[in-house]
Order: sequence, then structure tokens, then C-alpha cells
Amino acid sequence: MVRVGGLPLHVLREGRGPLCVLSGGLGMAWFDWDAVAALLAPYRTVVRFDRPGLGLSAAGPRPPGLAAEADRIAQLLDALGHMGPATVVGHSLAGFHAEAFARLHPARCAGLVLVDGSIEEDPRPRLPRAVRTAWAGGLAGALSAAGLPRLLGPAARRLITRASTVGSHPRHGWERAGYRTSRVLRACALENATYPYQAADLAALRRRRPMPAVPVAVLAAYDGSEAPRELRRLERQRALAAELGGHFAVAAPAGHLVMADAPGAVVRAVLDLP
Repeated sequence: MVRVGGLPLHVLREGRGPLCVLSGGLGMAWFDWDAVAALLAPYRTVVRFDRPGLGLSAAGPRPPGLAAEADRIAQLLDALGHMGPATVVGHSLAGFHAEAFARLHPARCAGLVLVDGSIEEDPRPRLPRAVRTAWAGGLAGALSAAGLPRLLGPAARRLITRASTVGSHPRHGWERAGYRTSRVLRACALENATYPYQAADLAALRRRRPMPAVPVAVLAAYDGSEAPRELRRLERQRALAAELGGHFAVAAPAGHLVMADAPGAVVRAVLDLP
């Protein structure tokens, strides 16, 4: 446990070499990166952390926000005594955070890898942020009071994993311990509630802060089908790579949880950064 920005966060550091931070998507935990970390640690110092309320980290005092999550990565580096730049790998929602980190803390960023990162081409939240987050927090509280996280949390996590992968992956030993808690349920609800606002904040940030001259890789998941939805997702990821001036690559066959289905593709994307 490391105190980052005044909050106890669960952090795992392993390996050797230049530092690389791995940050998972909405509601994910450190162990989702196990296969990637095992392959990457011989070449990089790999840092994994749980955002507030997720994994083993303490709950945060306020809902997540884009700038706060970008700052959290910088504060994590400070807490680890790493004053130089680091490569940041962001999956799904954390792709927003990784890009914002590069734009807000350019001197701290050595490179970016966006792993099937979230994309919103015209984000327009429909409700005030405070209303949506209050509703999400209230719903999480009601479900917790009814005991649903304990009863259904791990099963819901498994269903999401199966729907987001093309391979068969065994249950992780920490799934039951984490996803049956009201703390994790609330964190997931708040990340989901603030997603459209984080997307809108990133769109605004792109207009204000240029991308620094750092190498960028965009790694898109592809399950191998010819479904229009899959092909559209590939094109959107390709367009993101072009917008950021980055290299585009495809991980196949892989579902959205690329780190589980194709960990080698994630490692190659990191090691191939110039």
C-alpha cells in the first residue's frame, strides 16, 4: 500500500529496466495484467495500481475525473521516487487517463500505449455531473444494503470477463475477495457514471493542450469476425492512432480484454516504441 495524493492505493512494482505503468479499464484490478506483467518484467520495471475503490485500494472521497486521474499517475510516480518519464499503458477507460497524462504532464511521459482504448467521437453528457454521480452512488448504496455485491458481485465479474474475451481464462483467486465488496461496487458505479464527462473533458483538453512529441501505439482488439460492429471499431481505433500521430496495430484474435487474450501483443506494443 502506497499513499498517493493522500489516499492509500494498492501498488505492485516488479521487474527491471525503464518504468512502465499499466492501468486497466473501468472497474478492473491489478491482476487483470498478470500475463502482461510476467512477459514484460524482464525488460521493464512494471508498475500496476488499483484506482480508488478498486482492487485493494481505499475508496476515494469524490467521484473520479479526467484531470484527477491523470494527476494520480504523476503522483504515483512521485510516491515511488521516480522523477523521470515513464511509459503509460492505458486500457479502455484508462486510455483517456493515459492520454490526459501525456498532455498535462508532458515531461513525465516517455510514451503511450492505448490498448483498445475508449473512443467517443462527439461526447455530450445529458445530465449535470453531480446529478448522475449522486444517482450512481445512491444506487450502489441501495444494492450494497441489500447484500447484492456479496451474492452476485463475483458472478457478474465473471460474466463480463467471458463477454469481453475470446479465450477461456480461469477464475482468479482475488476475484471473489474484491468483487463481493460494496467498496468495489461503488467505485465501478462511479467510474461508469463519470465516463461521458471524462470523454467530454478529454475532447476539450485536446483543443487546449497539444500532444507532446512522444511515441504512441494504439492496439486494437479484433475477434476475427466480419461483423460490422467489429470492423467499425477497428476503423475508429485506426483513426485515433492517426489523430495522435501514433502507430496502429491489431491484436487478434482478442476481445476487449486484450491483456487476457493477447498479452504478447501488448508487450510487443510496449517494447516496439522507439
